[in-house]
Amino acid sequence: MSQPSHSQSLPRYAWFVAVATLCLIGLGGMVTSKEAGMAVPDWPTSYGYNMFALPFSYWIGGIFFEHSHRLLGAFVGLLTTILAAWIWGRETEGRVKWIGWLLIMVLVAMLGHRGSASSDGGPANVPAHLKVLAGIMPILTLFGVVQCLQTKGSVRWLALTAFFAVIFQGLLGGFRVALFAEEIGVFHAALAQAFLTLICFIALRSSRWWQDLREDDWHEGFASFRGLFAFLTVLIFAQLILGAVMRHQHAGLAVPDFPLAYGAAWPDTSPTALAAINARRTDTFYDEPITPFLIHLHMAHRVGAFLIFTLAAVMAWQALNPRRKYSFLSKFALTWFGMIALQALLGATTVWTKKAADIATLHVVLGAGCLVVGSLVTVVAARVCPETLQFELPATASPATVTERHASPEATTV
Repeated sequence: MSQPSHSQSLPRYAWFVAVATLCLIGLGGMVTSKEAGMAVPDWPTSYGYNMFALPFSYWIGGIFFEHSHRLLGAFVGLLTTILAAWIWGRETEGRVKWIGWLLIMVLVAMLGHRGSASSDGGPANVPAHLKVLAGIMPILTLFGVVQCLQTKGSVRWLALTAFFAVIFQGLLGGFRVALFAEEIGVFHAALAQAFLTLICFIALRSSRWWQDLREDDWHEGFASFRGLFAFLTVLIFAQLILGAVMRHQHAGLAVPDFPLAYGAAWPDTSPTALAAINARRTDTFYDEPITPFLIHLHMAHRVGAFLIFTLAAVMAWQALNPRRKYSFLSKFALTWFGMIALQALLGATTVWTKKAADIATLHVVLGAGCLVVGSLVTVVAARVCPETLQFELPATASPATVTERHASPEATTV
C-alpha cells in the first residue's frame, strides 16, 4: 500500500514539536536554577497584563526567564493542538472526526480566555473557567491514557492524549504560581518529561521507519537485553522525579562536596553535625536551615545516579557481545550509556560549580534526553522482539517463525 503524501511531513512536524518541548524543559530548568519561579507573581495574567502583551520594560532579571517560559509553553501548546487536530483528522472519519475537532476547539477557547486583568495573584483571581479546566483535564488525560492502552498505541489517541496533557501541564504551571505551592512544581516537572516522551513516540509511530520495522529485525539472544532497557528507563524516570523534588526543596547543595559528602562516605546528620554545617553555610539565599531530610534527599539522588550508571555500564558491556554488536539496539545501548555517563558528570559538575545555572540546566535537559532514548528503544525492542512483549504485531510472530522465513523465502503465512 502506498504511503499518504503527508507521511513524511507529519513525523517531521512531530519531531519539531519534540524539539520545542525539549527547549521548554530547558528553559524551565533555567527558571528553577535562577530561582525565578515566582518572578511573575500572578497568573493567568502577568503583572496585570494579558500574558502576550506584557511590556518589554518588564523583561528584566528573573521576569525574563519566567515570562519567556510562559510564552514558550503557550507556543508548545499551540504546536501540540495542531498536531492533535492533524492526526485526529487523518485517522478518523465522519462524526467521530468532528466530535474530536469540536472538543479540541472548545478546550482551546476555554484556555485562551484569560479573564479580567489582575496583578494581585492568588487563587481568588484565577477565572472560574480555568478552575473548571483544572478539574477536567486530569480526568481527560487519564481517559486518553486508557484509550491508548486499549487501542495498543493508536496514533490518534496518542495525539489526543498529548493535547490533553499539554493543557494539564499548563494549568499545573499556572496554579503552582497562583497557589504558591512548591509541591505542584514537582508534578509539573514530572509531567513535562512524560509529555516529551509521548511526543517523541508519536513522531516515531508516524514515521516510515516505524512502518517498515518488522519482526525480521528480531535478534537472537536479545530477551534479557530489552528487559534491562525497560527497567533502566523506569529508573531514569524515577530519578528525574527525585531530582525535581530535590530542586523544588532547594536541596541541590544540601551536600556541597563530591564524591565525598561533608568529607565522609555518608554524611553525619546528628544535631551537633547539623549545627556545624548550618553555622558555616555560605549559600543563604533561603533562610531555611539544612535538615536531615534535605541531606538524605540529596544522597538518595546520588545513590540513584550510581545505580543507573552501573546498570547502563552492564548494558553497554552486553551490547559488545558478538551476537549483538551489529544490531541497531546495541548501537543505541552504547549511545545511551555515553549519554548517561555524561549526565553523571554534569551532576557532579553541578555540585562542584555550586549549582551554576547553565550546568544545572544542561543536567535537566540531558536527563530528559536519556529518558526519551530509553523509552523509544524500549518500545522498538517490544516491536522487533514480539515473543514476550506484544506491540501491534501478529500473534503468530515468533523467533522460530522468523528463522523459518529467513531459511525459506518462499514460505508464506496466512
